[in-house]
Amino acid sequence: MILTKAQYEEIAQCLVSVPPTRQSLRKLKQRFPSSVHEHSNKWWLITQGKSQSQATLLSIFSQEYQKHIKRTHAKHHTPEAIESYYQRYLNGVGKNGAAPVLLELANEVDYAPSLMARIILERFLQGREQTPPSKSVINNMLRDPSQIPDGVLANQVYQCIVNDCCYGPLVDCIKHAIGYEHEVLLRDLLLKKNLSFLDEDQLRAKGYDKTPDFILQVPVAVEGHIIHWIESKASFGDECSHHAYLHGQFWSYWNRFGPGLVIYWYGFIQELDCNRERGILLKACFPTDIVTLCHSTA
Repeated sequence: MILTKAQYEEIAQCLVSVPPTRQSLRKLKQRFPSSVHEHSNKWWLITQGKSQSQATLLSIFSQEYQKHIKRTHAKHHTPEAIESYYQRYLNGVGKNGAAPVLLELANEVDYAPSLMARIILERFLQGREQTPPSKSVINNMLRDPSQIPDGVLANQVYQCIVNDCCYGPLVDCIKHAIGYEHEVLLRDLLLKKNLSFLDEDQLRAKGYDKTPDFILQVPVAVEGHIIHWIESKASFGDECSHHAYLHGQFWSYWNRFGPGLVIYWYGFIQELDCNRERGILLKACFPTDIVTLCHSTA
C-alpha cells in the first residue's frame, strides 16, 4: 500500500495514544479497515479480513511506537524512576502476585512492557547480587523467564513479553521470520522470471561485507529504469526508516553495484520515491513489467 504523506500522518496521529499490546492491535484492526479507498477527498479503510493493508497498519503502528519510546526512554531510566517502578512492583505483587502488575504498570506510565520487565529484572538482580547484572544474563532471562530465580517475577516478565507487540525477544523472532519469509518470496519470484542472481550469502562468500539481498547477474529495466540489485524490506517505508536505510545501505549499494530497486512489502510514503533518476527505485510489490536486455517482458 502506497500512502501520501498526508494519509500516513493521519494514521500516525491516530496511533499516538495506543499502548503496544495485542489487545490494542485487535482494536486497531476494527478501527482501521484493510483497504484504502478515495471518496470525496477522504480516505478510509474497509474491513476485508486479514490483508496486506492490515499488515501495513501494524508496521506503521510499530514504527511510530518505537519513535515514541526513543523520545521518552531517558525519563524511565533515571535512578528515581527505576526505584519508584520497583517499589510499585513489590507493592503490587505483595497484594496479588498473580495479577499482571508489571504489564499494567507499563501501560500506565506509557512504556513498552518488555522494556519495563527489563528495568525491574535488572533492579531485582542488582539487589540480589549487589552488582549490576551483565547484558547477556538479562537477555537470556528475558528469552527464557524460567531462568529467573523468582517465580513471581518470572511470571510477571513472561506476561510482559507475550503481550508486547513492539519490543522483546518474541517480537524480535517474529520480525526475523517475517523478513526471511519475504526474502524467500523474492527469491522465488526471481526464479519464476528466470532471472540470474547472486544472493547475500553468495556475495559475502565472495568477500563483500555490505550487500543487498540480491544482485542481478544481468541487469533489467523496471519502468524505464535500469536495475542491478534488489533489496527486500518487510516493513513500511516511512521518512525516518527510509532516510536511515538510504544513508546506511542504499547509497552504499548504489556506489558499489549501480542503480537498484527497494521493495517495501508493506508500502511506503509516496513522496519518498524521489530518487529514481539518481538510481534508487521504490516499489510496494514485485514489479510485473520487468524488461530484460533482449527487450522482452519477463
